[in-house]
Amino acid sequence: MREIYTAPTLEAAELARDAFAKTHGKQYPGAVDVWNNAWNDFTPFLDYPAELRKIVYTTNQIESINFQLRKITKNRGHFPDKDAAMKLIYLGLRNISTQRGGASGTGTWGWKIALNTLTQLFPGRLTF
Repeated sequence: MREIYTAPTLEAAELARDAFAKTHGKQYPGAVDVWNNAWNDFTPFLDYPAELRKIVYTTNQIESINFQLRKITKNRGHFPDKDAAMKLIYLGLRNISTQRGGASGTGTWGWKIALNTLTQLFPGRLTF
């Protein structure tokens, strides 16, 4: 059974940031500065529903797919034509997709819930 995700509040996020600064601030002052400098850009993210925030966290999976595709094309060096590159990328995506689950290769659980949430938050922007 999946664990129920509880969304952090602004107060909880501030407490976590302060605890991080207290625990790791001397060893990693740059990381503390990054959080402090980006805090005003980060906090509006907490206003979104938990379903949507959980999906946004999965962008690391997208970066992983991009990394794997770069690795595939880099190892080839050069391609005789555009079709050869497209075939290699297609085969790479097919393999990634079978390893990760889902037609898009991400296997993201809860994507439909997040999509419905986006549709409600931003009416008229998404077309199906």
